Amino acid sequence: MTKPPEDTTDQRSTQISEPTGSDISSPSKSSAKTKNQLGTFGGVFTPTILTILGVILFMRSNFVIGEAGIFSAIIILCLAKSITFLTSLSISAIATNMQVRGGGSYFLISRVLGPEFGGAIGMSLFAATALSVPFYIIGFIEALTLTLPQAGPWSLPISLFVAVSIAVVAFIGAQWAIKVQYVIMAILFAAISVFMIGNILNFSPDTFAQNWKAGYTLLDPKNLDGLKYTFWLVFAIYFPAVTGIDAGLNMSGDLKEPTKSLPKGTLLAILSGFLVYVVHILLAGGAYARADLINRPFELLVENAVFGMGFMVVAGVFAATLSSALGSILGAPRVLQALARDPILGILKPFAKGSEQGDEPQRALMFTAVITVIVLCWAYMGAGGDALNAIAAIITMFFLYTYGMINLAAFIEAFGRNPSFRPRFKLFHWVTALLGGLGCVFAAFLINPIAAVIAAVFIFGLISYLTNRQTEASFGDARRGFVYASARTRLLQLAEMEEDAKNWRPTLMVFSGNPNTRESLVSFAVWLSSGRGMVFMADILVGSVTELLTHRDTALKRLKDFCREKNIQAFPMVVVEENIEQGVYTVLQTAGSGLVKPNLAVFGWCDDQCNLQTFLRQLRLARQLDKSIVLVKSEKVPSTARHKTIHLWWRGKDNGNLMMILGHLLKDNWEWSNSRIQVLRAVEESAGVQPARESLQALIDDSRIDAQARVVVSDKPFQETLKQYSWRADCVFLGFGIPEEADGMTWYQGVQDLLEEMPSMILVNSAIEEDILN
Repeated sequence: MTKPPEDTTDQRSTQISEPTGSDISSPSKSSAKTKNQLGTFGGVFTPTILTILGVILFMRSNFVIGEAGIFSAIIILCLAKSITFLTSLSISAIATNMQVRGGGSYFLISRVLGPEFGGAIGMSLFAATALSVPFYIIGFIEALTLTLPQAGPWSLPISLFVAVSIAVVAFIGAQWAIKVQYVIMAILFAAISVFMIGNILNFSPDTFAQNWKAGYTLLDPKNLDGLKYTFWLVFAIYFPAVTGIDAGLNMSGDLKEPTKSLPKGTLLAILSGFLVYVVHILLAGGAYARADLINRPFELLVENAVFGMGFMVVAGVFAATLSSALGSILGAPRVLQALARDPILGILKPFAKGSEQGDEPQRALMFTAVITVIVLCWAYMGAGGDALNAIAAIITMFFLYTYGMINLAAFIEAFGRNPSFRPRFKLFHWVTALLGGLGCVFAAFLINPIAAVIAAVFIFGLISYLTNRQTEASFGDARRGFVYASARTRLLQLAEMEEDAKNWRPTLMVFSGNPNTRESLVSFAVWLSSGRGMVFMADILVGSVTELLTHRDTALKRLKDFCREKNIQAFPMVVVEENIEQGVYTVLQTAGSGLVKPNLAVFGWCDDQCNLQTFLRQLRLARQLDKSIVLVKSEKVPSTARHKTIHLWWRGKDNGNLMMILGHLLKDNWEWSNSRIQVLRAVEESAGVQPARESLQALIDDSRIDAQARVVVSDKPFQETLKQYSWRADCVFLGFGIPEEADGMTWYQGVQDLLEEMPSMILVNSAIEEDILN
C-alpha cells in the first residue's frame, strides 16, 4: 500500500553468492599461478597412512592388548575404525558431489552447512591442526630422550631445530614435502616389518590363548582397593590410533583430481591401517606375556625386533612423530588460506595470498610456524603437564567434532533428498552418516567429557558469532533443502488432519506497506502471533506489473531487511495490482501454503489522509474471504519499562472470544509479560453489577486466561465511559462491526471519536463461528 520505492542499494554488507563455476578458494589472479597436481598416493594416501600409523602403534598398542585381551582389543579397534570409516563414506559422498577446492574439511562443511558452521569448524580445525605440530614435536622429543637420556637438557633447542626444519620443508612446497614423506614412510614400514617379524618369531599358541580374554589391572597399582581399567577406558586410550583422515583431506586444493583421489586415498589408508593394527593385535597377543604387554609395551618391540634391529623400531617412532608433524604443518596453513579466501572474516584476508609456483600458503605457513615456536617455548619453559594435557584433549575434540560435522553435512544432503545431491560415490546412505556423527559425539564424551563440553561451547560460540555478524559469504548450502523436505512432510501431514477450534492458531496478514513508517503496526501483529502462529507482511504497489518489476524487488528487499534488522519472524510479500482493493484481494487469496493461510487480516487505522471508501471496501473484501479483521491504532511502540494494563471491553461473544484470545497472546510476549488483563463490562444500574461480574468471572474461568473481571456502572454514552476508565491503559481491545456502505461516514466518525486521545487501540471483528476459548 505504498508508492513504488526508489531502487536504492543497501548501504550495509550485501550477500555475495558463489558464482557457478567460480573458484572462490582461489585468488583473483589464479590464472597466473600454477597449481600442484598431486595424485591419490602422494596427496592423500601417504599423509593419511603416516598419521594413522602413529605413536599409538608403537607406544600404547601392546598396553591395550594386555589390558583388554586379544578379542576385546579387536572389538575396540573395529568400533573405533567404524567411526572413521563411516566418516570417510560421508567424505566420499560429499567430495564426489561437488567441485572440491582447497580447505579440506572446511570446504566440504561450509559448502553444505553454510558459512557459519563452516567458518566455526574451519577456525577450530586450523587451531587444532596448528597446535598439533608442537605436540607431535614434543612426542618426538620424549621418544628421543627415552632412547638417549643425555639429550634431555637440550630438549628446547632440538625441538626448535625440528620445527624450523619441517617448516622449511613445507615452505619449499607440497611436492618436495611429499617426497620427504616417502622417505619417512619407508622408515616407518621398515620399523613395522622388523617388530612384526619379531612377533611372529615369538608367537606361541599357549600365550595366545592366555591373552585371548581381558585382564584389566588397577588404575593405581598402589591402591589395591581402587578402580580398574575398563573396556571403555581402554577404548578412549586406543581411539587416537584410528584418527588422521584429515591429513589427506587437507591437501584437497593440491590434488589433480580431488573428487577421485579423496575417496580412494582415504578409504585405502583406513583399510591399510586397520590391517596393520589387527595383525599386530593377533601376533603380539600370542608373542608376549600379559604383564610385559602392560608394563613394557615399547621395550618389547625394541628388544624382540628381528636381527637385533631395535634401532629401526626407535627410528620408526621418530618417523611416526615427524611425519605427523609434517602433515599438520602442511594442512593447517591450507585450511587458514581457504578460510581467508572466503568473505567470512576480513581479518584473515592477508593469509589468502599464495605463491606463484603451486599457490603455496606461505603466509599462513609462517603464522603456523610462529604458533609452533611459541607453544614449544611455553611447554619447555613454564607450562605444566596438566596444561599441556588439557590442550591436547581439546585438540582431539576439535578433530572429532570436525568428523561429526562432515557426517552431519552428508546426512542433511541425503536425508533432505536434495535433487542436487547426486554423488558419484554410491556406497553411502544417510543412516551411515547419522551413525558416524553419533559415534563422533559418543567418542568425544567418552574420551574426555570436560574437554568435549569446552570444545562444543567454543564451536557453537563461533557459530553464534558468525550468524549474528551476518557474514557476506553465501554458498547455497543444503540446510534449506533439509528444512524444505521437513516442511513438506509436515504440511502433508497437516492436510490429513481435521481442523478443530481447540487447535486454532493466529495466522496474521499485516498490510504493512513501508514498515519503517508503520513499525507499531508490525510490532502488534508480531505480538498477537506470540510465536504460536505465523505473520505475513504485505506491501501493495499500484500500477503495471511489467513497469514495476524492479520496484517490486526493491520493496521486497526492504521488507526482508526490516525483518532482519528488527529480528522479526515474518514472511514478506509484495504484489503489484491496478488498485488497492484488488491488491488486498490477491494477497488474502494467495498468501500462505496449503492449510497455513492467513485467518486474521491486520490493517492500520484509516487516518485523515486515507480514502475512507477504499478502506471500507478492503474490510468488506476481507470478510467476504472469511478473514477476521484487526485494526490497530497506535502512534508508537509502547515502552517495556513499566507494568502495563490491557483492557478488553466485553460486549458479547461475537467478537469477545477472539478478543480474549488475542489479549492473552499479547500478554504472553516478554515485552508485555509484566502486564495485567482486565475484562470490563459496563452496566447502567448498580443492580446489574453482581450478575455481570459473576458472568464475566465464569467466562474468564472457563477460558483459563489470567485476567480480572471488572464491571463499571455508567449511564453515559459508551464513548465517555471508555475514556473515563481506559485512558490510562496501555492497550485497549474493542469489538466492531463493518458498516453498510451508506453508513460508512457515520460509523467512521463514531469510531474516530472513540480513538481520540486514547492509548493503543485494537479493534476486532471476528469471522470465527466456533468457540475458540474452550
